[in-house]
Amino acid sequence: MKNLKDQEGHRKRLREKFVRAGISGFHDYEIVELLLTLGTPRKDCKSQAKEAIKRFKTLRGVLEAPLQELQEINGIGPHNIFGIKLVQEVARRFLKEKALEKPLSRSSKEVFDYLYHSMRDLKKEIFKVIFLDGKNKIIEIEDLFEGTLNTSSVYPREVIKSALKNNALSLIFVHNHPSGDPRPSQSDKAITQELVSAGGLMQIKVLDHIIIGDNRYFSFADEGLIEEYNLNLLSLKRGRNV
Repeated sequence: MKNLKDQEGHRKRLREKFVRAGISGFHDYEIVELLLTLGTPRKDCKSQAKEAIKRFKTLRGVLEAPLQELQEINGIGPHNIFGIKLVQEVARRFLKEKALEKPLSRSSKEVFDYLYHSMRDLKKEIFKVIFLDGKNKIIEIEDLFEGTLNTSSVYPREVIKSALKNNALSLIFVHNHPSGDPRPSQSDKAITQELVSAGGLMQIKVLDHIIIGDNRYFSFADEGLIEEYNLNLLSLKRGRNV
């Protein structure tokens, strides 16, 4: 068992190595160890770091792991996960600000990559709206609804109200399926069709609705459903004008 002096010397060497050369040359467990010791600077966290890597396979796996699962590892408590949570939150803020800086390519994969890690472990459904300007640059991203989503819980009026508030010309919807299966339900399809219709009436385009599951997703645009709903709306308009 290491004494306190040895532990402090070990942590000091890790910190100096990081300041000198970044994480280049670090083992994954050493990076996790540094993060775990941020909240408990006097505690030896080497064995816990190795166990975390063993359980979640990679550094990325540890950083993306639900915090309550990390705390199932013996010796990792609320104070230890401070560093992990800090990195997670900083990364999310960084990715959001980075996304706000550039136009979105309309790629469903790009949206999935950006939002997957913040949504995959949610225990309830969250309905996000990405508001875009005329150049497809993200204006804002908002969580508008939560819980089991159906046509009575997602209100097109509220979506359009938020779109007008943000001066958005187009929208992308994203929500998660806690079951891990991203295939759309009939309710998902009905909601999307209603939102496409509501947006069309206000000359606001719906570019996509992406459902995030377990390491996979479903894109209404990729599957041709957004185009189908727009054609249905156009046919309805023409019928009314006859």
